[in-house]
Amino acid sequence: MTKPSSSSSTQVKTVIVPAAGMGTRFLPATKTVPKELLPVVDTPGIELIAEEAAQLGATRLAIITAPKKQEVLAHFDSFPELEELLGARGKEEQLAKVRRASQLPAPVAVEQEKPLGLGHAVGLAEAVLDDDEDVVAVMLPDDLVLPTGVVEKMVEVRNELGGSVLCAFDVPQEDVYNYGVFDIEEADYNGEYRVKKVRGMVEKPDAESAPSTFVATGRYLLDRAIFDALKRITPGAGGELQLTDAVALLIEEGHPVHILVHEGKRHDLGNPGGYIPAVVDFGLAHPTYGPHLKKVLREIIEEHGA
Repeated sequence: MTKPSSSSSTQVKTVIVPAAGMGTRFLPATKTVPKELLPVVDTPGIELIAEEAAQLGATRLAIITAPKKQEVLAHFDSFPELEELLGARGKEEQLAKVRRASQLPAPVAVEQEKPLGLGHAVGLAEAVLDDDEDVVAVMLPDDLVLPTGVVEKMVEVRNELGGSVLCAFDVPQEDVYNYGVFDIEEADYNGEYRVKKVRGMVEKPDAESAPSTFVATGRYLLDRAIFDALKRITPGAGGELQLTDAVALLIEEGHPVHILVHEGKRHDLGNPGGYIPAVVDFGLAHPTYGPHLKKVLREIIEEHGA
């Protein structure tokens, strides 16, 4: 894709949400409850992603699901009996919470029969796109990127520089081994955000050999060319197709790819070690639960001698 003219404007209709994982790191809880429905205080992670998609202006959630994992889609249904009961009892606040999910971008189920990688999951979503969609967003439900709104900034960068834009965090050198790390150079960009041009990407390198300290997180704004690239890459370990391999192919072929360095924080809902701090963070910010939680946390910390 060439650099767009100043009059072009990106409109994201579809957000792809890969949600076909088994949630093995949360067993035994995820034997019957999908990981994406675990609550962050009182709101499932998947609904937080849907709210972020609504903020972006998207109208469709392409939720990648596994066979026998339809509960995630069911969360976005209407629940008339429950709503009637709450309304009759005057529980207006709870009624609004129940109705909220059904008022968010419309979910469309895209079934991934086997876990064949993030690239495979994203590629399946092409079938539900409209012909006029030249860009899609991908939001990984394991990642809460705060404050929300980073993809709107990525849209601004794409409007100026074209191509695809990925979200990145700048992490300490000693932590890069946990991530996919970007090989970057300066970008032809004079806007207000920290933007770099991507030359390539290294998956979980040693700290000494990492090309930078800018690492990938779960927000992607991808030109539609990504779907053609996904059809032309070869599977890696375990027969999986990697999204980063398709992005690398686009870079090789001259497609512009940039990162926007997010000035905020990230919670990883994909494992208990990240999920617990997310719940605490959201709980402390909650107007009802926050004051009591602060008091209780102090007591618990003192009890454990920290």
